Amino acid sequence: MALAGDFIAGLIDAGMQADDPVEAVDAFFGLWRDRLVESGFRAGCPIVAVAVETNDDAPQLARSAAAVFARWQEALAALFLRHGLTEARSRRLGAFIIAAVEGAVIMCRAEQSTVPIEAAAAEIHDLLVHTLRDSPSSGSGPRS
Repeated sequence: MALAGDFIAGLIDAGMQADDPVEAVDAFFGLWRDRLVESGFRAGCPIVAVAVETNDDAPQLARSAAAVFARWQEALAALFLRHGLTEARSRRLGAFIIAAVEGAVIMCRAEQSTVPIEAAAAEIHDLLVHTLRDSPSSGSGPRS
């Protein structure tokens, strides 16, 4: 699980160095879409598998999965914070994006279609464009 978590964290970290956070998040969704298509909709997130399958006999696995998700969320939150959003808003968006990607991957696998991840990506793209445009540091609108 640690290797899978590190692999995705590395992808997030690399994307988070981008000057444009919207492009970084778009690329993250695109990566998952491509993995799904290339695998014939068999690829999925091993962290989700561990989180879903853990039970009372292995609580450490659930804690490990939670730590991986937290790491990914923190990387996204740091990106948004760097681009002018408040810490609270940055953390919420980080959690929302990870939840949306993971949920979309599961739905894509079930439906054998990229429609769920494309829909999630489009909505998050629009949300980020508006949120970042209206962030306190942009000086162009309401506070986040």
